[in-house]
This record gives sequence, structure tokens and C-alpha cells, in this order.
Amino acid sequence: MKLGIIIHSNDPETVWNAFRLGVFSRKQGDAVSVFLLGSGVEAESLDNGKFDVIGQIRSFSEAGGSILACGTCLKIRQSKGSDICPISTMQDLYALIHDSDKVLSF
Repeated sequence: MKLGIIIHSNDPETVWNAFRLGVFSRKQGDAVSVFLLGSGVEAESLDNGKFDVIGQIRSFSEAGGSILACGTCLKIRQSKGSDICPISTMQDLYALIHDSDKVLSF
């Protein structure tokens, strides 16, 4: 299955759980792509003592998951993409939705 996950939250627990699902799905053999949209582009800065968001992002990436971050949303926040979360466009989000068998939003 091709699973698309759109994360538009900056709540650490929500983002952590979304990536946990992504890691689990990759281990089941699914192709999984994550698109960070809106406040979701803040994912790499959400670590706190309770939820290891960065650890889950790294685990997802190491498991072969794909992550893209909305370039416009990053620009609004005066931020840039990273090696783990490269800048992307609405065209990339459309392709993720179009090519996925299922799409989840967090």
C-alpha cells in the first residue's frame, strides 16, 4: 500500500504519533510519504522531554520513509528546509495525494 500522511499540527504528541504510524507502516512494507504543511513544518523543533519527535523523524527516515515540507509555510516562518525535511511545493503535495492509496491527516 502507498500511504500518504499530511501533518499540519505542531502539537508534539500528535506529530510524534503520526511518525510512529509512519515507522510502523514502513516496517509492514508499505511505501509511506509525509508532507509537512502549515504549522507541521515546525516538526523538527518540537522535541520536548515527553515526546521524542526528532527520534521518530529519524527512525522514519532511516526506515525509508519520505518527508517533504511546504516551502511557502517554511518561508512564512522564516525557516528553511533540511536534509531530513526538504522544501517542496503544492505540486508535490498533489502528487502525494494522487499517488497514495490512502491519505491521513494529523
